[in-house]
Amino acid sequence: MTRWLVYQRERFPIAAHAPLVAAFSASAVCFSSLLRGDAGVPRPAALLVAFVTSLLFFLQLRIADEFKDFAEDSRFRPYRPVPRGLVTLRELAWVGVGAAVVQLTLALWLSPPLVLLLLPAWIWFALMSREFFAPRWLRAHPLAYMASHLLIVPLIDLYATACDWRPTGDRSAPAGLAWFLVVSYLNGMVIEIGRKMRAPADEEVGVETYSALWGVRGAVHAWLLAILATGVAAVAASARIGTGVPTLLMLVVLAGTCATVGERFRRDAVPGRGRWIETMAGVWTVLLYVGLGAVPLAFAVWRGEQ
Repeated sequence: MTRWLVYQRERFPIAAHAPLVAAFSASAVCFSSLLRGDAGVPRPAALLVAFVTSLLFFLQLRIADEFKDFAEDSRFRPYRPVPRGLVTLRELAWVGVGAAVVQLTLALWLSPPLVLLLLPAWIWFALMSREFFAPRWLRAHPLAYMASHLLIVPLIDLYATACDWRPTGDRSAPAGLAWFLVVSYLNGMVIEIGRKMRAPADEEVGVETYSALWGVRGAVHAWLLAILATGVAAVAASARIGTGVPTLLMLVVLAGTCATVGERFRRDAVPGRGRWIETMAGVWTVLLYVGLGAVPLAFAVWRGEQ
């Protein structure tokens, strides 16, 4: 167990990932409920299945990265858990399979038809794991790599929303959900770019970052553009549940804060300051999702009790 505790701390820290995934999955369930016109408290079972399944999906993505990056990690980053022998790829493969079994079991427990919505995410995940059978081309085209791989996020989000609407007997997602899925996709870019931005002194040989690819200035601008696009989609999504104006006001303040942090990093990219961007991307994500789903539903429940 000590080995696995060390592995999760270094490669999949639960304390950092759980709040993000909880906001992501709970918002999906709550937003779906509001779209259906149900202002009641979501079923705890729906929230639980959405959270656990989503968390396991992101764990599986980390495991897939360990396989894809093993050769480069062994050459350039031997300090990581797999190259240094803390855990093996075979052990990680069994963890991934076990996670899939848990996902399938939870789907069958909550609502068997949910399995049909697990399949698209599993299939896309399998294709991602094989780099869509074009690894060299994708590695040579970073934007195409990011765009193709991030499609897994709305597929996971679709499943999370289905934990709300599928058990009710609905065969199709509620109208307006597409905007929420667009938010998930674009926000994936905010997280992806934000976590791969470093000060020049912190860059490592063999580690692909957007700051190395585009320069600090270009990476910051790309990150802020992703935030802007995500904010526009979030306002459009929130308008479908009648909270467009409050969401806009919240996101203006958040985007302004992100712009301030990004500008400070661009002007003075001292060692370690890249963490500011990654942290701010996490704060943006949590508040964005909570503001889209959980807070509006909590307010609707409170208003209904008055």
